[in-house]
Amino acid sequence: MATLARLRSNLPRKVPLARAVQTAADSTRLAQDASHDKPFTVKLHEDSFRAYQTEAPSLEVEVTKDGLLGMYKDMQTMRRMEMAADAMYKQKLIRGFCHLAIGQEAVSVGLERGIVKDDKVITAYRCHPFAVLRGGSITGVLGELLGRQAGMSNGKGGSMHIFTPTFFGGNGIVGAQVPVGAGIAFAQKYREQPLATYALYGDGASNQGQVFEAYNMAKLWNLPCVFVCENNKYGMGTSAERSSQNTEYFTRGDKIPGIQANGMDVIAVMKAVQHTREWVTSGNGPILLEFVTYRYGGHSMSDPGTTYRTRDEIQQMRSTQDAIRGLARYIEEWGLASEEDLKKIDKEAKSTVDAAVEEAKASPVPLEKDLWTDIYYKGTEPPFMRGREREEIHYY
Repeated sequence: MATLARLRSNLPRKVPLARAVQTAADSTRLAQDASHDKPFTVKLHEDSFRAYQTEAPSLEVEVTKDGLLGMYKDMQTMRRMEMAADAMYKQKLIRGFCHLAIGQEAVSVGLERGIVKDDKVITAYRCHPFAVLRGGSITGVLGELLGRQAGMSNGKGGSMHIFTPTFFGGNGIVGAQVPVGAGIAFAQKYREQPLATYALYGDGASNQGQVFEAYNMAKLWNLPCVFVCENNKYGMGTSAERSSQNTEYFTRGDKIPGIQANGMDVIAVMKAVQHTREWVTSGNGPILLEFVTYRYGGHSMSDPGTTYRTRDEIQQMRSTQDAIRGLARYIEEWGLASEEDLKKIDKEAKSTVDAAVEEAKASPVPLEKDLWTDIYYKGTEPPFMRGREREEIHYY
């Protein structure tokens, strides 16, 4: 091991392709006066994006007061939900694996604001915010974590198996959602639907062979798939630099172009998503999109004491790079709402989540007879099951 460590330390470090992408949460500026009743233009930091074999998105973004306040409310609510899950896990009400997205709220909220209702999303472990934003509910997510009937999978799927008609779940096998996402995009193209699929994975899954196989097939067939790497710098407890020779994940698609974006500024996230959606729905084939972001906790709640960063580092991130605080600064500095207005939104988010917690806790656990239900999607059961009471079926 000592020899390996010495060898690693002697390896030449990679020379960056260009300046690093900006990861501050509050580097966007007004391009014109803010308005309370009509869209206005803001300009992102010049280093908000980097591009590979394509042009970077425009730095100018059209926003509205209602849109910004809506994103603020969504991010606060998603963080409150994840914090509630954290608390219930520590109370041993939630067991097993529980992967939280505290710190990464700009990705889920910005993504949702950049796509349309019928686009499809599929992701990995940190799926709770996506499930809610794609048509689920906070009670449904927390109920699922608690293993209750109110859960979105009736309490039988757990943290990583939550679905809606346009959200194909978190997936427990590392990287396996990427080829499934390519398949969803194939269906969209086959049906001639002007829609996009966003297949998300982490930097820890980026070296999976199936990821590159999916890239290859998507490019061969020119599928409308955006492969999204949520680069939070650690795969479980291993830093990106220790696991990947090339940590410029947006460049790893070979013939597929890529965009790297600031994943801590929700406006930059939204713009990157709008840009990539336009790319794939215009018949240009797949594109890679890397969000440089952070998570404040460990990989899972099962390792709560391991955050891989010092307390001071986390505190500095929260003060200078926190996505929610960054958006709050925009809203206040641009005169769209006061600090008191935002505090009111915060309280509403807390009340919403608190009510969902109590509703989820009050829900009963699944019944024993429910063990054999929901195995098949309704109407797709094998012929021998149709027309018979499930209780009469014997399983061997």
